[in-house]
Amino acid sequence: MKNHDMDLIGHFEELRKRLILILGTFILLFILSFIYVQDIYHWLVKDLQVKLAILGPSDILWVYMILASVAAIAGTIPMAAYQTWLFVRPGLKESERRVTLAYIPALFILFIIGICFGYFVIFPTVFQFLLSMSEDMFMAFFTTEKYFTFLIHMTLPFGFLFELPVIIMFLTSVGVLNPYRLQKIRKYAYFVLILIAIFITPPDFLSDILVVIPLIFLYECSVGLSKIVYRRKQQLNLAA
Repeated sequence: MKNHDMDLIGHFEELRKRLILILGTFILLFILSFIYVQDIYHWLVKDLQVKLAILGPSDILWVYMILASVAAIAGTIPMAAYQTWLFVRPGLKESERRVTLAYIPALFILFIIGICFGYFVIFPTVFQFLLSMSEDMFMAFFTTEKYFTFLIHMTLPFGFLFELPVIIMFLTSVGVLNPYRLQKIRKYAYFVLILIAIFITPPDFLSDILVVIPLIFLYECSVGLSKIVYRRKQQLNLAA
């Protein structure tokens, strides 16, 4: 019993060390991002057709904080993935360690692809659609806070959602998931994805459809990749 408690304390100490490293990386990248946040801001608004306004001195500071946070999150993902891998590495076989280590750059790449998909595809489509609904009946007036809140809602969730295939591949490789379980819960997964789409998009049907379709496609890709990982894992087990 005492050895079990010692092992548990050791796991918590290891987890605490990993979390501190991840948090430290985020803080460092946040500071660096905040130094260059004006450049990020000007790049994001350079092609904007409307003029942004602020209602108070704190608005622009809030926007800078959000932009710096998003940049820091993107940069922290490889470190978070690597620290997670180090934490679970003792429980993995040598072959599993090599395979799962390759997922770390994939997580970062898919996060950036998801952000780009949201920014270059979903955001302009939804933004222009909502603007067209005014039909010259209203004067377009955007506050900086509202605009960037909308922008973040249309982009940041896709960064995380696009990592779904790699996460499922990793969980399959360590034995937590398998493709048959994913197929069994498919209808529940679809329901959750629809709820996510409704939550992160404005309340209109077109936006929901534009988001639901790629999310379902990602899930099906994840199931297919899980099958590949699962079969390869079984072949390795048989060979051993």
